[in-house]
Amino acid sequence: MDARLQQFDDKMRKTVDFLEADYAAIRAGRANPHVLDKLRVDYYGTPTPIQQVGNVTVPEARIIQIAPWEKSLIKEIEKAIMTSDIGINPSNDGSVIRLVFPELTEERRKDLVKDVKKKAEDGKVAVRNIRRDGNDSFKKLAKTEISEDEIKQLEDQLQKLTDKYIKEIDALMETKSKEIMTV
Repeated sequence: MDARLQQFDDKMRKTVDFLEADYAAIRAGRANPHVLDKLRVDYYGTPTPIQQVGNVTVPEARIIQIAPWEKSLIKEIEKAIMTSDIGINPSNDGSVIRLVFPELTEERRKDLVKDVKKKAEDGKVAVRNIRRDGNDSFKKLAKTEISEDEIKQLEDQLQKLTDKYIKEIDALMETKSKEIMTV
C-alpha cells in the first residue's frame, strides 16, 4: 500500500475499532463483562479498571460476578457501578458482587437498535471525513510533487478503502442489531 494512503487506512481502522469497542459495551439482555470496561475504582488513590482489582466472571447468562482480590474494595466497586450508566444495582454477599441483568423489553430492544444504527452512522461519517481529508491532501500534493494521473489513482484507492470500511461498519451494525433483537 502507498505510504500516503497508509495513514488514512490506519485512521479508518481506528474508527471501526472504536465502534466495535462501543458496541461491546452495549448490553443486549445477556451479561457481557465489557459493560464494565469504562468503570474505574479508586484503588489506593489511582483510578483502576474493575478487571484489574478483581475476578470478573459470567456464571450464568444474565449474571456478572465480581470477586475483588481485597474485601475492602467491595464498597468502592459498588459505588462505581451505581454512579455509572449501566442501570443495574449491585448486590453483594460480603465476598462477591453480583449484577443481575433483567430481560430487555421489546421497546428497550428497539431503542438499543436505534442507538446502534446511530453509532454506525457516526462511524460512517467519520470514515467519509477521513476520505475527504485524504483527497484534500492529495490535491495539495498536485501543486508540487505528483501528476494528476497519480492523484486520480490515489483517490480511487482511497475510495476503495472507504467502501471497505463502510461495508465493515454495516456488517458490525447488522450483527449487533440481530444480537439485541434475539430474545
